[in-house]
Amino acid sequence: MGSEQDLTGGMLIRPGYLSAEEREELVLLARDGSAAHRVARRANALVLLNDGWSCDAVAKALFVDDDTVRGWCKLYEEQGLTGLVVFHQGGSESFMTLAQETELKAWVRETAPRSTRVIGAWMRETFGYDYSHAGLLSLLHRLGLEYRKPKTLPRKLDVEKQKAFIETYETLRNDLGSDETIVFVDAVHPQHQVRAAGCWAPKDEKVVIEQASGRQRVNIHGAIDLETGKTQMLPVEAANADSTIALLEAIEKAHQSMTRIHVFLDNARYHHARVVREWLALAGRRVVLHFVPAYCPHLSPIERLWGLMHKHVTHNKSYPKFAQFRDAVLEFLTETVPKRWEELCDSVTDNFRVMNPAIFRVLT
Repeated sequence: MGSEQDLTGGMLIRPGYLSAEEREELVLLARDGSAAHRVARRANALVLLNDGWSCDAVAKALFVDDDTVRGWCKLYEEQGLTGLVVFHQGGSESFMTLAQETELKAWVRETAPRSTRVIGAWMRETFGYDYSHAGLLSLLHRLGLEYRKPKTLPRKLDVEKQKAFIETYETLRNDLGSDETIVFVDAVHPQHQVRAAGCWAPKDEKVVIEQASGRQRVNIHGAIDLETGKTQMLPVEAANADSTIALLEAIEKAHQSMTRIHVFLDNARYHHARVVREWLALAGRRVVLHFVPAYCPHLSPIERLWGLMHKHVTHNKSYPKFAQFRDAVLEFLTETVPKRWEELCDSVTDNFRVMNPAIFRVLT
């Protein structure tokens, strides 16, 4: 902080004392509508002082006295952003020490608390500090902590098998002949239920969705060609060896100009069934099966298609009758996807990457 004592003991603030990063941080806090008013006012004062305003001018503009403004400067000089956003009960001037901040980070890492309310309660019990919500958020951000939703990770991922699969796939795709194509196959079983998803709405309206009462499912054995967006979606009683053969026949029929169709699919038992192998061995078959490594849905783009289907069909959308739900699912997969493939293709790609459990911290 560029300050010094004047002849009367007051603090003089030199313009430009903030670095570009510090000024940007304070401007963001001053403009943050979610921050407490008194926090934004303190940040605003420091920015004005940095820009050449005197303490007296800032005090008059913000309807406080100049000693208050100097006090804010002292807090920022000694404690940084924490000094601006922390409001202690009883007028206490104590702040978290480096050791306490280290203990807080270690506790958050170990326990992965679900909310700032839990963190605030722990800090009150452990250190006796009572942070405002804005202050706590700023402190956590400064300590390199953020709110995030963990992703699920299969237990039995094999890194080397993933690498080998990706390498084999890339080689196949790069060497693909003009009379060959690649298709991805999987089964999906969407249930007749609405999926609530976040949305924007007027703050004075309570938004709800009518939940469907049925538990019926649409069983679909499907395929997609990532080059064209062409799909084959078979509604079936159950995904099994018979539906697998029916789907492969539909794929061959849809790609009559291709002499070889590379079909990538998971390791479901019915995909390995004896009757499927016998069908593949028949004369004239053009399908070649390639199996995705076990526990690797991220290496099957059609899994992303199912997620896209839910986003467009089930998120915040309710269907009173199962037939309406079934028709909406099938219409999206059989008509909307091929027609709007240029728009949707970026959400269903074969941009594969290795998922290595060693680079993640696994919550238990």
